[in-house]
Amino acid sequence: MNSPTASDFDAVSNAGVFMPLSQFGAIDIKGEDAASFLHNQVTNDVQHLDASIARLAGYCSPKGRLLGSFLMWRTPDAIRLLIAQDVQAAVQKRLSMFVLRAKAKLSDATPEMLAVGFAGDVRKPLSGIFDALPDGVHVKVDGPHGSLIRVPDALRRPRFLWVGLKADVEAQLPKLEEKLKRAPAELWDWLDIHAGEARITQATVEQFVPQMVNFDVLGGINFKKGCYPGQEIVARSQYRGTIKRRTALAHGAAATPGAELFHSADPGQPCGMVINVAAAPNGGVDCLVEIKLAALDNGAVHVGAADGPALEFLPLPYAYPADQ
Repeated sequence: MNSPTASDFDAVSNAGVFMPLSQFGAIDIKGEDAASFLHNQVTNDVQHLDASIARLAGYCSPKGRLLGSFLMWRTPDAIRLLIAQDVQAAVQKRLSMFVLRAKAKLSDATPEMLAVGFAGDVRKPLSGIFDALPDGVHVKVDGPHGSLIRVPDALRRPRFLWVGLKADVEAQLPKLEEKLKRAPAELWDWLDIHAGEARITQATVEQFVPQMVNFDVLGGINFKKGCYPGQEIVARSQYRGTIKRRTALAHGAAATPGAELFHSADPGQPCGMVINVAAAPNGGVDCLVEIKLAALDNGAVHVGAADGPALEFLPLPYAYPADQ
């Protein structure tokens, strides 16, 4: 783990920073049935995914539990999924099992692509690479050097994601280093945590229904689209008001993805799970945790055991639905 330095964190708030992102893989789906095939597999609308937007989505087991989460968009010849690298192969393999007679082919695009994250005052350097910059969240623009997507702000600082051919992107990086601070990929993980956007990794596969990681709030679920694996369970959770668990933002001395949480009032059984973790600026870690809403009301929450490190809960940049 390559923890960000104090100057890396400062650059987000006071200047601009870019981060080549090695923690992501990519799956390309090509063929005339690519959109219809994927539409029937994931939580969001693919049929109406046009070239100017990206969408957050998840891929569920038949029990409605997330096997992976990703940002998806159209390239000139494919639909691309940007996904945690440690689940990329498993998700690609499972999706491929259901292609059947559809004219669609999945491939691992990870070796040929590179993703770079940007945060802070980065518009001027980016304008040297792209003629236009996307303004709205998940708006996408394409240029000679790939795709640029506006992603949710973190700490009220704008963020962008640039994905292109690896050799082409790497050729542009020296120019960026003249204008922006280069930071480790782990800083992007910390920013994602503060944006409240959970990422499914190997440690948390099949642990959460999409609403438990706030995908309904973040626009990662389309409740009007047709069936997909787990759809009935996801819909039932939504319309019967049974969502009693959510993702929250917290700070603690230590935590690891997949670690269980324990509440002081009921230490004998877990009340949640750590999803994502990143080093915090002043020591310790910041994390996204899935937790029973009732456990947030009072008492203390500990990581790993009833006497493990205590968590301090912080406000998310968005609100839970009003009926929660």
